[in-house]
Amino acid sequence: MTTLHAGPAGRPGHPFGTTLTAMVTPFDSDGTLDLAAAAELATYLVDHGNDGLVLNGTTGECPTTTDAEKVAVIRAVVEAVGDRATIVAGASTYDTAHSLTLAQQAAAAGAHGLLLVTPYYSRPQQAGLIAHFSAIADSTELPVMLYDIPPRSVVAIEVDTLLRLSEHPRITAVKDAKGDLYAGSQVITQSDLSYYSGDDNLTVPWMSVGAVGVVSILAHVLGNNIRAMVDAANAGDFTSARTWHNAMMPGHQAMGRCGGGAGLVFAKAALRLQGMDVGDPRLPQIPATQGQIELIASDLAKIGKSV
Repeated sequence: MTTLHAGPAGRPGHPFGTTLTAMVTPFDSDGTLDLAAAAELATYLVDHGNDGLVLNGTTGECPTTTDAEKVAVIRAVVEAVGDRATIVAGASTYDTAHSLTLAQQAAAAGAHGLLLVTPYYSRPQQAGLIAHFSAIADSTELPVMLYDIPPRSVVAIEVDTLLRLSEHPRITAVKDAKGDLYAGSQVITQSDLSYYSGDDNLTVPWMSVGAVGVVSILAHVLGNNIRAMVDAANAGDFTSARTWHNAMMPGHQAMGRCGGGAGLVFAKAALRLQGMDVGDPRLPQIPATQGQIELIASDLAKIGKSV
């Protein structure tokens, strides 16, 4: 299989870079999309260790942004940092036809790659997953990262399905958020798919079995630390990688302060603590409470003292 490479960060074995943030979507005080803040945030993230950004994913509040807003965010970020980082656009829904439209719009807006999540709610069969992902991958020339997250989508992408999908010339990577390192190891050893941890607290375990990096939420505020950890693991220095992992454990705790499904709430609160206001989430997510913010601040302060 010929592996395509995405954007300026793409290189053999690392088609999307190695340290990517699943970027929040900034809004202003009345909930309107804030493109200037999106460009500023993207620049900040790339300046702080990220060689890739994932836009319009769950952390980017894709369920509550319009198609036009998604396109506008891609254009603003590509213009700001598209020559310095790989820009990956979320483009998959539970409707294949709509997903094709999103993929084509992302390509036209300048995205370097696509993130395609398992269709949620509808619970398709594995053959349906193959047809869904293949149809979207066929619709543009962009390389594709599959997003396997059964805690949200219910249906996991099975090993045999991933191996089948790896035969597609544009399906090059997997973001894993099911945490099955054995299943992932099977895919890594039997295909050319590049694996990325989709859970910050499992990045080092994933890289120990062959993953190349992470799509992170914590990198909104700890990008340089995470980049150092990922670089150490990719160099085979797992002693240093483990040291970084252990030092950032309070950050993993901080991410859970707003509920297991509210990483974006944590990220927006943590950015505000660092002086970067990217607005509040749109409903049904709600902003962090003052008590949650105080706990997040305390957690992150521990990292500052330990690294």
